Amino acid sequence: MTKILHRSISTTLPRAVAGEGICITDSEGRTYIDGSGGAAVSCLGHNHPEVLEAMKVQMGRISYAHTSFFTTDVAEQLADQLIELAPDGLDYVYLVSGGSEAVEAALKMARQYYVEIGQSQRRHIIARRQSYHGNTIGALATGGNAWRRAQFKPILPETHHVSPCYAYRDMQSGETPEAYAERLAVELEDKIIELGADEVMAFVAEPVVGATLGAVGPVADYFKRVRQICDKYGILLILDEVMCGMGRTGTIFALEQEGVVPDLVTIAKGLGGGFQPIGAVLLSETVYRAFADGSGLFQHGHTYIGHPIAAAAASKVVEILTRPEVMPNVLKMGDRLQAGLDSALGQSPYVGDIRGRGLFRGVEIVADKDTKQPFDPARKIHSMIRKEAMQRGLMCYPMGGTVDGVHGDHVLLAPPYIIQPEQVDLIVERLAAAIDAAVKS
Repeated sequence: MTKILHRSISTTLPRAVAGEGICITDSEGRTYIDGSGGAAVSCLGHNHPEVLEAMKVQMGRISYAHTSFFTTDVAEQLADQLIELAPDGLDYVYLVSGGSEAVEAALKMARQYYVEIGQSQRRHIIARRQSYHGNTIGALATGGNAWRRAQFKPILPETHHVSPCYAYRDMQSGETPEAYAERLAVELEDKIIELGADEVMAFVAEPVVGATLGAVGPVADYFKRVRQICDKYGILLILDEVMCGMGRTGTIFALEQEGVVPDLVTIAKGLGGGFQPIGAVLLSETVYRAFADGSGLFQHGHTYIGHPIAAAAASKVVEILTRPEVMPNVLKMGDRLQAGLDSALGQSPYVGDIRGRGLFRGVEIVADKDTKQPFDPARKIHSMIRKEAMQRGLMCYPMGGTVDGVHGDHVLLAPPYIIQPEQVDLIVERLAAAIDAAVKS
């Protein structure tokens, strides 16, 4: 009998005992293709010898030093690597232990920034419906997924939400991508004016929405319009790349494909590749200078931030990600995955949309392809797909509530960047069979 409070109490989970490459093996000897990288975490697969060696070397030096007393060479090195890779305008790094921590830190940075520059009336956060930004209180409040928020709503701080950029369902008949992007930008500007232009402190968005929508990217110049609006009203733009960043979409930062630079960007998941818990906030010189020239501190912190072994793992992961063969493989295998999904599922009456970038792909499941009507949520199609996929030796990331937090189902795929063509084809084959079995049951 387990003494762990698992995510689902009624579920008996297999026990993972080994991992190698893109596969995990359980205690019964069954092997599973890690088609989702866990939760888009294992970007280099499992048991990568170079990352393990980097961690061992750091353990032989020092395994922990509290950041109120010391910095370490390896943490400084990681920060230098990240800033060298980041677009111009992101100049400093704040290390944390995961994605939710990164979002919390970014929100507090935004608030303190305005206090430091004498605009302490700025307090409102705007994000998007059907977004996900983490499970701590501030991050959960910022996220716009109704199901995740529902039971905790009485204790969540007030936040505000506008429409996501979700072309499959929300772009109107005859509307161009450019017109759709403009309509969404107008909605954001109207919300800012409604709340008070001098009282909004941040707009938060995922460049490519992961868990709650299933690899939904923006259209046309959506983020350029958002950046212009934030600049117009003196609002900080926070881009959350916890899931879609660190090479997942084919560039180290997903925002590179949008041609914008935020004031703050959050990263995690692929940053540590699953080898250690780590995340980070990258911030602009402007935000940093407000702290440096003001109070001289950022009033925040956690016990394990800047952990030397986590930093060593992340530093090696980042170094590997920048090798000349890695991002091209993400793009090439991503194209193969999209083509395979289109071929295997494109004509299915139960698949409404197949989308994504790089090795970040989503499949939206529908009851009626023509009307885009979702399945009755009581059927829990996403849970059934997960079960059928596991039985076939495939880990994927199905979720419900795609449309509005209650209705809709999708499957997210985010395999390791080291994946090879025949492995991509196996993912497609097993997922197609799992979807077919789930909807027919």
